[in-house]
Amino acid sequence: MTSNLHIIARRIMKEHGFRVDFPPEAAAQAEQAESPSFQGPETDLTHLFWSSIDNDDSRDLDQIEYLQTEANGMRLYVAIANVDHFVPADSPLDKTAQQNTTSIYTGVETFPMLPLRLSTDLSSLLEGKKRLAVVTEMSVDPAGAVTQSTVYPAVVQNKAQLTYDAVAAWLEGKTEEASSDITKLMLDKIRRESELQDQLRRQDQLAQIMETRRHENGALTFGMTELRPSISPTGEVRLNVHRSNRATQLIENFMIVANQTSAAFLKGKNLPCIKRIVRTPKRWDKIVEVAKERGFTLPAQPEAKSLQQFLKDQQRKDPEQFPDLSLTVVKLLGRGEYIVEQPEQKPVGHFGLAVENYSHSTAPNRRYPDVLTQRLLLSAGAPAAAKIPAPGGSLEMLARQCTEKEDEANKVERSVHKSVAAVALSHRIGEEFPGTITGSSDKGVWVRIANPPVEGKLQGKARLLDVGDKVRVRLASTNPDRGFIDFDLIDP
Repeated sequence: MTSNLHIIARRIMKEHGFRVDFPPEAAAQAEQAESPSFQGPETDLTHLFWSSIDNDDSRDLDQIEYLQTEANGMRLYVAIANVDHFVPADSPLDKTAQQNTTSIYTGVETFPMLPLRLSTDLSSLLEGKKRLAVVTEMSVDPAGAVTQSTVYPAVVQNKAQLTYDAVAAWLEGKTEEASSDITKLMLDKIRRESELQDQLRRQDQLAQIMETRRHENGALTFGMTELRPSISPTGEVRLNVHRSNRATQLIENFMIVANQTSAAFLKGKNLPCIKRIVRTPKRWDKIVEVAKERGFTLPAQPEAKSLQQFLKDQQRKDPEQFPDLSLTVVKLLGRGEYIVEQPEQKPVGHFGLAVENYSHSTAPNRRYPDVLTQRLLLSAGAPAAAKIPAPGGSLEMLARQCTEKEDEANKVERSVHKSVAAVALSHRIGEEFPGTITGSSDKGVWVRIANPPVEGKLQGKARLLDVGDKVRVRLASTNPDRGFIDFDLIDP
């Protein structure tokens, strides 16, 4: 069945308009790429104790961090892989990256935006390797506010490549609960290096301060569980579940502030910015209804701070059900999109993050908007003729394309995940599960069960159900080839 899942994944990619292999000219450009001499004008920051935190199997490392304590606060450095060095505008690699605009992680097979020779090697911030990067340097006061910042090209070297599970276990004092071999290996690395321990401890403290500050400003708290299926080397299908932890929160907070700083830097240089926004939710009335059912009153008009108060209240009262509530609210908030904002324009905010300036700049190995933002950041010190790089068309056209392709990529990942889940659940036909409605339209009604966190379609008369409604369902059938998981409604 494993080989069939690979065929299914490639078929679904093509059905949604994605390429599955690199064209010869792009592959040739990647093969000809060489490691730079590191003798250029970039600032040499290889002496700093940089570290990275990512997934267990990640090789496309986009960012590393370093924190320095100062008299009046801290100085945070976030280094982002300099992908533009290897992928010049309008080159074969650039045009190929524009086709997909994102790496797609199906659990069966990864379809990278850039060839692996770049994304997991030459432009990846791997441990022990000198690499080109674009550094965001920020002075941060004791309250977690950025008081001064700059962005510049540099040479860096990752001193410690770590994983989320290991760092979270170490920060939370749960090292004895480490289950996987990779987590144990990472924990040994942390124990051996006192400077690394000091970095992680202080980075975590700053991240927690930043998180508190963001939520006080109205940023929303979510606690979703995500299905991340995988296939073992022996062909075993695994329905892995990803949950946020202390280490993912650390990186999330640092990336948010780096993205905000990048947007502010571009505005200060009178350059446009490709921003990631979530507009005011169109289904606020349903969010109000969901809150009312739980004894909480939200205002009639959308207000992020009130919604955050409701979410925190529910997280405290019912932590077991909070992942389902989080998913419901995310669905009702609506999707994000990329826009181009000119420096003279009034900022458009991101409702979920409660910020006005938010770019995507921290993952150029896997997201094309981040490549475009990186070019804009690097152009700030370039001659006037190179101020606004717009390969293959206008920035506005590329931003729309990135939004459309990201939406399609999410559909691909969900569809392939359901094919994998259909294989894993095929022996559980007839079992009953509690579920939450995640979608309702003319095309049908969708439900998500909690364990495992799998989404499927409801059969029969379920039209009156809406997002967030609780139901009890029975698994009726699975079809891995078509990615179908069908449930019968037992109790609305």
